[in-house]
Amino acid sequence: MSERLPVLKTYKLYLGGAFPRTESGRSQVVESAGQPVAHLCRASRKDFRNAVVAARKALSGWSARSAYNRGQILYRMAEMLEGKATEFVQALAATVPGGEERARREVEAAVDRLVSFAGWADKYAQVLGCQNPVEGPYHNFSLPEPTGVVTIVAPDEPALLGLIGQLAPVLCSGNVAVVLGSEAHPLATAILGEVCATSDVPAGVVNLLTGFREELLEQFAAHRDVDAISAAGVSAEERRTLELGAAENLKRVHVLEVAAAEDWFEEARFASPELIESFVEIKTLWHPSAS
Repeated sequence: MSERLPVLKTYKLYLGGAFPRTESGRSQVVESAGQPVAHLCRASRKDFRNAVVAARKALSGWSARSAYNRGQILYRMAEMLEGKATEFVQALAATVPGGEERARREVEAAVDRLVSFAGWADKYAQVLGCQNPVEGPYHNFSLPEPTGVVTIVAPDEPALLGLIGQLAPVLCSGNVAVVLGSEAHPLATAILGEVCATSDVPAGVVNLLTGFREELLEQFAAHRDVDAISAAGVSAEERRTLELGAAENLKRVHVLEVAAAEDWFEEARFASPELIESFVEIKTLWHPSAS
């Protein structure tokens, strides 16, 4: 009897709440110990443009939801990620050095990071906003509002925790996201799409791409319907590409300086509402006082 060949899973993109194949028809093979373990789509510039369209369409509905409801949805994402913990651990252990013990620690930290920002969703406004002292019969308030469509360039490592660490503060403040996941270890990004699809996240709020930075970074920077960029683990040349492209259309570029992959586990820094501040605009409201 001949040996049976396993049918490898093909992970698609996650755009607009659906799982399309890349319009380019290109794919990449993920290997472990020299053996193929999965097929992934290699996103094109057209896929990125489609993702921005889906994100922009979803922005008004997501930003209009109550902060409490956004927190509920982030918490549901944490629940679903926890439910797929074994799958994430196996996927990370297959391609990232450190084995299952390291992978499990990363998955658990990613779940906890989502829970942290679920909690901040209806509280960060009190931290970042304020009532300003003014002279006269008025009240003056500074209130944070979402910036809009945010593109995220995730670090290569840690593939899951780094992605969640950038995505959670963006979502909790009412923004929508287009994410380019880890180029070196893309499986976590692909599986995260299945978490989003089953966790009450409205279509278009999260859009996940797997592909190569050299093909997509210029598009991230130059697209005029993108309002801000969050990047981590980028080289000096890649950072320059983002900043030069963004200078033409005045989008905000926030580059996280992280010395080592281990630093992403620091809750004091990466579970802080200070990360939310980079993706909100402070609006000032005047209101006459009753007296």
